[in-house]
Amino acid sequence: MYSMNEQLIKNADACYQLAEQKAVDYFQSLYLQVMQKTYVPTLTKDLHSWKQNHIHHPLLSFFSRRNRKHDSQGYHNYIKWLDSTGKLDNYLYRSISYIFMRDLGKALNSPDTQTRVRRVVDSLKTHLIHSNATDRGDKTETMSMAGLYRWAQKEGIESTIIWLLNKLKTVSSHIPKEMDAEQAQRKLIKIIAGVMMHVVEEMDNEITPKERTQKLDEAIRLGYSYGLTYPFIDDLLDTNVLSVKEKKQYSNLIRTTLITGSVPEMGEWTGKNMDLIRYIHSELRNAFKYIKSHQRRETRKNFFEQSYVFFHSQEVDRVKDLSNANYTNEELYIPIILKSSSSRLIVRSVISAPADEGFDNRTFYYGIYNQLADDFADMFDDMKEGAVTPYTYYMKYHDKRQDLINPFELYWTVISHLIHNVYHSDPKTCEVILDRAINGLKRFKERMGKVKYNEVMELFASGNLEFNRVIQHMVQKADDVDFFDKLIRDHIITILKNERKEQEDFLDTIETVRIQINNILNIPQTENNSLMKEPIIDAANYSLDGDGKRLRPIMTWAMGVNEYGLKSSAITPLLRSLEYMHTASLIFDDLPSQDNASIRRGRPTLHMVYNIAVAELTGLFLTQKAIEEQASLDQFDSKTVLNLIQYSAQMTGDMCKGQAMDLDSKGKQLTLEQLNKMCFYKTGKAFEASLIMPAILAHAKEFETEALKKFAYHAGIAFQIKDDLLDVEGNQILLGKPIGKDAENNHSTFVSILGSDGARKEMWEHYCLAMESLQEVPRNTSFLKHLMNYIVNRDH
Repeated sequence: MYSMNEQLIKNADACYQLAEQKAVDYFQSLYLQVMQKTYVPTLTKDLHSWKQNHIHHPLLSFFSRRNRKHDSQGYHNYIKWLDSTGKLDNYLYRSISYIFMRDLGKALNSPDTQTRVRRVVDSLKTHLIHSNATDRGDKTETMSMAGLYRWAQKEGIESTIIWLLNKLKTVSSHIPKEMDAEQAQRKLIKIIAGVMMHVVEEMDNEITPKERTQKLDEAIRLGYSYGLTYPFIDDLLDTNVLSVKEKKQYSNLIRTTLITGSVPEMGEWTGKNMDLIRYIHSELRNAFKYIKSHQRRETRKNFFEQSYVFFHSQEVDRVKDLSNANYTNEELYIPIILKSSSSRLIVRSVISAPADEGFDNRTFYYGIYNQLADDFADMFDDMKEGAVTPYTYYMKYHDKRQDLINPFELYWTVISHLIHNVYHSDPKTCEVILDRAINGLKRFKERMGKVKYNEVMELFASGNLEFNRVIQHMVQKADDVDFFDKLIRDHIITILKNERKEQEDFLDTIETVRIQINNILNIPQTENNSLMKEPIIDAANYSLDGDGKRLRPIMTWAMGVNEYGLKSSAITPLLRSLEYMHTASLIFDDLPSQDNASIRRGRPTLHMVYNIAVAELTGLFLTQKAIEEQASLDQFDSKTVLNLIQYSAQMTGDMCKGQAMDLDSKGKQLTLEQLNKMCFYKTGKAFEASLIMPAILAHAKEFETEALKKFAYHAGIAFQIKDDLLDVEGNQILLGKPIGKDAENNHSTFVSILGSDGARKEMWEHYCLAMESLQEVPRNTSFLKHLMNYIVNRDH
């Protein structure tokens, strides 16, 4: 389908064959070491030296037990424990050293690398200690959208982070249900972080703040562009989302791109996944163009060659079938060597880093070590999926194929080779690699359980019992082999799982309570209505029947019932009153004398269906019905209800002031301060009332109500900014009302004053301030946190 020049194909094949020959030579060297078991005496000696720092005298161990960490401790507590026991510095030093070696391809015996590692460790240690010192519990989370945006502000890349968050949201929404959206997002973020590390490492000390901002912006966009290949090429082709025919067509498209250097048109697509492929094709094409536009001519060739080697080696592995008992050792391991090394080599060509032969060699030899460690950890999941890896293949055929290399023995061979042949017996490198190896086994044992772990060791480690005894002694007794990147990984996974559960609960609450509220809003006709119709009640019910979000009464229910423990039936009148008041405000907003709107909630506005006079009277009627409902809160003492009604009247008056400010601002250029005040009175006051009214009924403390008011102030303004953005960029069908009304009515908005980009930054600033204010609320605020996420991410 996608035609290619024959010479280009030959060039690509020659490039792959050259890389393959290098991998063959490396494998032959490893094979010889495995067969001769030269790694055993070498690593046994290394491990006996290594254990001096990790296995302590029994008497010392006895007295230090009280300082041992508990398995149940979380991220923040573990950092505190490390700091209190004096272990934090060494912990960070080995962790950062490992990252410099694995991700940046550095040699740890280099004085320059040691200086850079020390600088990162000191900076990170200061940050972690400060973060824990100011930690106020689970609600303070550095790895949150608010924390990320605050970091972006310091670096001057707010627009970049806003762009990235929107991209991640869109990617996540396009991940098919057969794939793991959470895993795809985590992998994409990891790639972006990896590219950023390389870019930061390439920066010199003389870089100006402006240049640093530009480079970070490019790094994030390049990382995203490269990272997209993981969910939308590797993961997609690894699953059964696409049919066999679609996979072939899609693979040909990717192959053509890498061989020719340009993305072909999608062409005719006959499979059922046309919409998905159309989105992916568009996104990858833009990503590909961005990468090409930021590459130097001399690094572009490397990029295409390494990308082709990576893709083709993946394809070779992908078609393997676990039922085929005839794969040779070379067929099992050569593609692994190629894909594990080229995936990291690509990163430097993506950022157009200068040639570095030392980096290339270290990365090439290192790749299989990392891949074998990952495959070991995932062997049972891979076996369930029928994936061919060295471990799954050995598990299935070890008793039938005596020629098969034991991948666990190869793993230790690679470790020995790296320490003594690649890193030249450097003590620091030996220490870090052995730390990592023992840590991997400890984590596997903890995850799988002792019985399963012993079964695995019986299969993979029985070839040399004495060496295995040494290893198992280290696994059982060794301390101080944990790594920060693993802690971060586990922490992020926990955060994502918790976020997903909280969001599911939030959406469930929204939908369930919304239905309940819809069922209680209808106003019945009075009994004596036989002589004359009552159009106002009909008109009120027409407006109430619209497809409203019901956010305000839902907020009241969530805080009142879930946090203050009020009975749902007891606050039903309050829920009605809030929606009556809100609907009244919309009726007034839509009048010709104000916004002159013809559509609201996907239907004609009230004055278009009836007339202006009926609309005005209906709005007034609903405000009075709201007071009537509040006065019927008969399960609370009268003084409390009077306080609530008084507060409600004040809020209603403020909302009227806000609308008057809005009308007076037509044709005027407001300042940002004036616009903030107007929007708070128009929108923020209603949000405030939704939170403060249940707090009044629950007799909440003043400091808590003040924190809720602060949250409502920033939430209301963020909500209004999003409305302003949707009025310019939104979808009329989703919004249920025409777009462009603000410009038509000559209103001052955040977009008209700040521009779209400036308005987004302002929205995220208020998002952060709202989230930070929740730290002062002594309750579970997950509902309000997800409400803020909804406010800034909504499309209607």
